[in-house]
Amino acid sequence: MHAELPLNALKQLVREAGAATLPFWQQAIDVERKADDSPVTAADLAANRVLIDGLAQLTPDIPVVSEESCSIPLATRQGWSRWWLVDPLDGTKEFISGSSEFTVNIALIEAGRVVFGVVGVPAQNLLYIGGAGQGAWQEDADGVLHALQVRSQHTPLQVVASKRHSSAEQEALLASLEHSVGAFERISVGSSLKFCQLAAGQADLYPRLAPTSQWDTAAAQAVLEGAGGCVLRLDGNVLEYPAADSYLNPHFIALPAQAPWRATLLKAAARLA
Repeated sequence: MHAELPLNALKQLVREAGAATLPFWQQAIDVERKADDSPVTAADLAANRVLIDGLAQLTPDIPVVSEESCSIPLATRQGWSRWWLVDPLDGTKEFISGSSEFTVNIALIEAGRVVFGVVGVPAQNLLYIGGAGQGAWQEDADGVLHALQVRSQHTPLQVVASKRHSSAEQEALLASLEHSVGAFERISVGSSLKFCQLAAGQADLYPRLAPTSQWDTAAAQAVLEGAGGCVLRLDGNVLEYPAADSYLNPHFIALPAQAPWRATLLKAAARLA
């Protein structure tokens, strides 16, 4: 696991950022609207301060892009070879509603590819850690690590796909999948936990043909890749994180890398690309 990184300190930092959100959870809380109409709360900002300050101390040579502090000129970001990509509170709508399905996310990006990520689940006192070629683990409240591995065959397929964040294209893809492999179960899970469900072998597919931003996906993509999964654009290429004017992701599908229905799904996805 990225030997030069202070792994234990990074895990503790994510836990501390998560702890900073909990005094606001399931409480009456003011909600403001950002320019894109997405919600932000004092919990988002508290976790952001913990992460920005902590990463500056732990890895002072690695710059940081956070959802809550992302106004960094493109010319500057294009000069970076690696950087932290941070979402201090993913699932703000779930957080506001009182759900436990919100996460704290940090991901290390190198040359536009995610190589390592930590996903904290503050309300459940869990961490997910991983990276491609490095393995993936869930760490419980006692610090005990449990190895994660995707499953490649399950009947019926369990698809993590929120109807609230769906689109006509996404429903068309799912209809094509059902026609090809049979009926599936739809699971509703909030935030970046969708990827973690796949990494833990608790679901089979997460299609997202609706808007997401880079910080929404990077850390959990690293965990999923470490567990034997992949996150692919509709053209079949790996979802990457280039420095660009926009932080928006293209549409993608997350699945076990060796899923027997992968080719069928990608053929259907290509028609929608």
